[in-house]
This record gives sequence, C-alpha cells and structure tokens, in this order.
Amino acid sequence: MDRQELAGFLRSRRERITPADVGLPAGPRRRTPGLRREEVAQLAFISTEYYARLEQARAPRPSREVLSGLARALRLSDTESNHLHHLAGAPPAPPPGPSREVRPSIQDLLHRLPHAAALVLSATYEVLAHNDLAAALLEDFSVLPRRDRNLIRRAFLVPPPPQERQWYGFIDRETFGRAAVQHLRAASARYPEDGATTALVRDLLAGSAEFARLWAAHEVSAEPMLVKTFHHRLIGPITVNCDILDLTDRDQRVVIYTAEPGSPAEEALRLLSVIGTQRVDVPG
Repeated sequence: MDRQELAGFLRSRRERITPADVGLPAGPRRRTPGLRREEVAQLAFISTEYYARLEQARAPRPSREVLSGLARALRLSDTESNHLHHLAGAPPAPPPGPSREVRPSIQDLLHRLPHAAALVLSATYEVLAHNDLAAALLEDFSVLPRRDRNLIRRAFLVPPPPQERQWYGFIDRETFGRAAVQHLRAASARYPEDGATTALVRDLLAGSAEFARLWAAHEVSAEPMLVKTFHHRLIGPITVNCDILDLTDRDQRVVIYTAEPGSPAEEALRLLSVIGTQRVDVPG
C-alpha cells in the first residue's frame, strides 16, 4: 500500500468533483474546491474520520468494499478505479466473465462504416453488435437467440444449410476454426469461474471431434487472418480484407471486412448493401 500516493490521488479526484455532479447543494460558504471530505465519506458509506485519515496517509489498508465505494463516490473511470486499487495494495479482482456490453461509441462506429461489414465479438466469439452489411454478408444475428450468436458454436456444432457449401461460405473455415479455438482457450483461462464459458467449451468438446482435437493441442497464439473469402449464396465468392481492433478495456474485438478499391469484391459488397438480408432466391 502506497499511503502517500493514495492520499494524493484521493485529494486530486475529490477536488475535481463538484457538488452538482453528485446531486448535492453547493451552499453559500463553500471554500473547498470540489467536494468536502465528509461529503465523499457520506457518498462512499464510510466514516468521515476514516476518509480524512486516508487523505492524511495515516489510515490502515482499505477493504475492497471501501475502495469500490470510493470509486463510485468519486466517479472514477475503470482505469482510475484500477489505479486506486493498486495504490491501496488490493489489485481489483478479475471480472467473472467476458463483458457483453458494447460502448455506444463503438455501436456508432459500426454504422458509420456503410461500405464495410463490421461486427463486435466478445472474448468467446459471441456477436455482440453488427452493422447492416455484416448481416447481409453473414446473417442477421439480431433475429437469433443469444446462444446461436456465437461464431465458434456455429462453426463446430451447426451444419451449414443444404444450399450452402460451407458454414457462412468460409472457404478458409479450417483456418478460422483453429484460430478461434486458440482464442477461446486463452479466454477460458482468463474467466475460469464463468459458467457460460465453461458450458460452451463443454458443449464443443462433446459435440465436435474436430474441436476436441484442436483443444487438446493447447495452442493459445493465433496468427491473424488478414484476408478472408466468403462464398455468398447469391453473389458467389467475395474476398475481403480482415482487420481487427482490440478493445482491451472490455476484452472485445471489432472485426472489419473491407474490399480493395475497384475490385470485384467492392462491387459485390455494394450489391449486398442493396440486397440486404432479403432472400430473393425464395419464391413468393
């Protein structure tokens, strides 16, 4: 526990919060910038004396519950909250499972890419968000139950429709499967207590000999897939670039498929943006 650094950090965070930020009246005689110590203590559900001793670098190590209360009272970001825990000598506990909450700014980003197929994946390959072109290129995940939105589950346990040669038309499905298994093994180590992750691995081991073989290799370092070829049921083969943005704060990935300018794939994606998810191959 670094008492001096903790004290300085608490003071700096307290002074930047105004009473209005937390729904408190400013009052006519306020001389302290930001909140008063007693106000922080009240918001964190701890005694004023103990909080004062924290800022004076004289208090014993706070519990995780106290640190969580202080982080809430001082409106700390996730990064600031983690820093607070480390200063107090109590590193934050890892999250129980992969985050499924997508930041609004990332949601907005997907829809600002009208010429790219983009989706957000959780650490276990669940599709958390996607734009219209991704729905047209792969499928509309919004109409599927949550269980069926997992790309690894669909790759190994769900056979492709009779009219399609491979799952999502992936010509390189084996490469995708190998990389996905390696990522899932690493994720399962990060979230050992997450029941959903454990159940996913259990189902895959029981239902797919191919998955079981890849899982037994214990590989956790996957080579990036820079190019992918889809075989769309209406348009045919579409070869696209595959770029991935890691959202480390939420352990998520933004996958973006784009076509080379002037290529047949660019024209194919343009056509897909018009066709959307409609099934023009189905009569009536």
